[in-house]
Amino acid sequence: MFRKRRALGQRRWRWAVWTLVGVLVVATGLGGVVVWQNTYALREEKVSLQHDGKLLEGVLARPETGDGPFGLVVFVHGDGPVDATHETFYRPLWESFASAGYASLSFSKPGVSGSQGDWLDQSMSDRAEEALAAVAWARSRPDIDGRRIGLWGASQAGWVLPKVAARDRNLQFVIAVSPAVNWLQQGRYNLLAELNRDGATAEERDTALRRRETILHLLQRKASFAEYRAAVGDTGDMTAARWSFIAKNYQSDATADLQAVRGTPVLLVLAGHDVNVDVADTEAVYRRLLPAASLKVAHYPDATHSLVDHDMERSQWRETLTAVLAPRKLYAPGFLADQSSFVQQLNTGQGTG
Repeated sequence: MFRKRRALGQRRWRWAVWTLVGVLVVATGLGGVVVWQNTYALREEKVSLQHDGKLLEGVLARPETGDGPFGLVVFVHGDGPVDATHETFYRPLWESFASAGYASLSFSKPGVSGSQGDWLDQSMSDRAEEALAAVAWARSRPDIDGRRIGLWGASQAGWVLPKVAARDRNLQFVIAVSPAVNWLQQGRYNLLAELNRDGATAEERDTALRRRETILHLLQRKASFAEYRAAVGDTGDMTAARWSFIAKNYQSDATADLQAVRGTPVLLVLAGHDVNVDVADTEAVYRRLLPAASLKVAHYPDATHSLVDHDMERSQWRETLTAVLAPRKLYAPGFLADQSSFVQQLNTGQGTG
């Protein structure tokens, strides 16, 4: 009896060991996949920029080989506390541009990841000055071709990119991803689109629109955050700093700056499932203000505002797994390749460093 029990114990022990070995093998294999999928053909360098009395921390991502001088894509972030890599979301884009001979430059917003200041203190003009400083800094580097510097920006950057391009007429291109034109129109569209998506009733829609009108009146008379809180009651995730940021920027409109950008090659990227921006209105304005010869419009019908596949974004577990195991596939099909193709086409007949 003792021997039988011992043999059974040994079998259980062996089973446990081999199960553990199997788990480790799978984990090691997955770990290898994760490392491989998150390794990019780039040389990343931590850089810093002194601007407006504050130090900004960033990343310069150059192609994996070569001494340059390389073309450069300067990244302009959307809303929120965005770090230089956008929590690695930018790296597939950087790699795509690197395949076309372009480096990428991105600084963490003020107050994020070592950058000094507070991004909520900024106006769109402040953000444009910051981007212009980044371009000037890049032109001082021998490994960057100052004739081939362009801008890439998403969402809120739609109010920054035209300001920068209007000021610096030597920029080679602008890539505007999911931009809006008018802050107030965009806000109303976003509100109604989200209500419609969530199946709001007519009463809920009317209540939301009345609340919006109350907020607009408060902004117009420069109300304090305390007055805002007293007027609307539940402030949700609104803070005093965020209220101040909105008060600085709610009148933003890109129309005048876009008119000044005429002639600069522009790639306008629009998504088919964008509840943040009225893409039809954005496209109409860009086509009206910019010459057809310098404007290219790219549509991604199955993408959301962030250019992630719509079905994927609706599934949190799928999006998370993809971000870990295959981050390049987060973006809508064709988007990454189209980014590199756009800058390559600009360099027909020119060297790419």
